[in-house]
Amino acid sequence: MSIADGGIPSPNIWHHPQTYEIENRAVDPHGVIEPAMRAIRDWAGATVLDLGCGTGFHLPMFARTASHVIGVEPHGTLAAAARRRTRQLDNVEVKQGTAQQLPIPDASIDVMHARWAYFFGPGSEPGLAELDRVMRHGGTAFVIDNDGSRSTFGRWFSAAYPMIKPAEVERFWTSRGWQRTPLDMGWRFENRADFEAVVRIEFQPQIAERIIASYPGHAVDYAINLWSRTY
Repeated sequence: MSIADGGIPSPNIWHHPQTYEIENRAVDPHGVIEPAMRAIRDWAGATVLDLGCGTGFHLPMFARTASHVIGVEPHGTLAAAARRRTRQLDNVEVKQGTAQQLPIPDASIDVMHARWAYFFGPGSEPGLAELDRVMRHGGTAFVIDNDGSRSTFGRWFSAAYPMIKPAEVERFWTSRGWQRTPLDMGWRFENRADFEAVVRIEFQPQIAERIIASYPGHAVDYAINLWSRTY
């Protein structure tokens, strides 16, 4: 397993990629996120960067209409999985690298997408500086993160990560010219076992077991923030 220099370990997908694949399928069952992004900036005919692409789950979606899609992932094993996933797609390439040192030429990206990958507000300044370098004039960057101020999942998230304060995160992004679009997307798993498996990779053991013991079923209301900026 190789990790690009500066790669920040992910507590979930780096160690549990198969379970994370279950989570990816459970996210946004009503398809809220993609139309919200397209309403701000469509990627038809564009060059798209999926930053922190993991196993490439979202690359085929972008590839359907984009002219060129680049996935960047610091974890070598996940990047290899993303290449396998997209090997039949001529307009997709996957590179190993980090947000802080993108293997991308200057002013070459029209649309950037980062979903629960590195950009969680304070501390992500080096990656934002790289976006300043690689984004084309008129291009749009999207960052998707958890909204800890609302929803059932938000309450769990805030309890597990009290150091991530929603008000501070919002100030960080808005002071840098990013726009917030709040979305309610949801988690919907095929069965209870899948729900429990994903909870256990997303939260520390004690909190995960408390969630599992107190929450019935396998569908959860889940709020996120879609942050966007046009360069």
